[in-house]
Amino acid sequence: MGAQKSIHAGKAKIDVNVDFTHKLCASLMLPPPFRNSGSPLSLIIGSLCIKHPNLFGGSEKLDVSWDKGLCDSNVLVAFRRPRPEWLPQKCFRLQHSLSPEIGVHGRPFENFSRSGSGGVNLSRLSVGLDLNEPASSQWSSTTSIKFEHVRLLNDDGRSITCDLDGFPVTCSGSHHDSMVVLKQESQYAKANNHSFSRFSMQLEQGIPVLSKWLIFNRFKFTATRGVKLGPAFFLTSLNGGSIVGDMAPYQAFAIGGVGSVRGYGEGSIGSGRSCLVANNEVTIPLNKMLEGVVFFDCGTDLGSGRLVPGNPALRQGKPGSGMGLGYGFRLKSPMGHLQVDYAINAFHQKTLYFGISNLIS
Repeated sequence: MGAQKSIHAGKAKIDVNVDFTHKLCASLMLPPPFRNSGSPLSLIIGSLCIKHPNLFGGSEKLDVSWDKGLCDSNVLVAFRRPRPEWLPQKCFRLQHSLSPEIGVHGRPFENFSRSGSGGVNLSRLSVGLDLNEPASSQWSSTTSIKFEHVRLLNDDGRSITCDLDGFPVTCSGSHHDSMVVLKQESQYAKANNHSFSRFSMQLEQGIPVLSKWLIFNRFKFTATRGVKLGPAFFLTSLNGGSIVGDMAPYQAFAIGGVGSVRGYGEGSIGSGRSCLVANNEVTIPLNKMLEGVVFFDCGTDLGSGRLVPGNPALRQGKPGSGMGLGYGFRLKSPMGHLQVDYAINAFHQKTLYFGISNLIS
């Protein structure tokens, strides 16, 4: 059962989207952290969004959003003050997120096609400033600096310092990690009637404001190329990254899952200081509304899993590399887009994925 409502209060706009999920459906899924079977909130999945376009009378924009799932939640407050177009646009952000740390601490099940909770949950609080540089015809960039406070919790909501095997879950060894992160992100995009190219790069630097705070360099990139081949469309992407310096296990690159290598559970291939993942798919139109897709994914931790503190990938028996292939369908209708993928991993384990997007209420 669900409800969606849009409210205009003065010049502010409030969007509410709440789903009241049946308790039986919730009990069939992985038990989320902090769910109290006697609390009505444990049965609610939804989102709340408040937008005010003129907070103090000078076109200041305030956005407040809250998203809640069975296993996670995210609260974001963003404030923007207008500036001339030739100057960087500033955005102040306050964010708190809570989610199971399945990618690194989750344990693979059924030949790595699924990942289960490892009893570790990530609570992250951040506050900072984003500077969006004026975009050129093909390039755009964002610079941000933020303070992050990270705590690891068990499924009962209590702070922990070790995982189920007794290995530390923070870099400091205490109940939390703190850091100031300077981040630079650049994006390039070019498109025409027959192809498109996109490239993004992120550089993060942990600044040692205090001696106990994390000091690290983290690099991530994504390169995507799409080419039209007659009626078909070929899409390929390569993404990877690496981190040097101080590191907590939750900062490792997790490999495997829907957004990585299909056919595997989240993080079931490995988690390392470095990673490299390639995705390839060919889309063939079958009619005006239906498309067929054939895909091949592969990924590796480049042998860096043993360099993650506590070596969680080795303890969980993750292979460190893997590949998945399969096929699927994309149905485009006025009610939304339906995506179905059937994937097979290197252990001949089969997985079926469903996705629905762009729903019209």
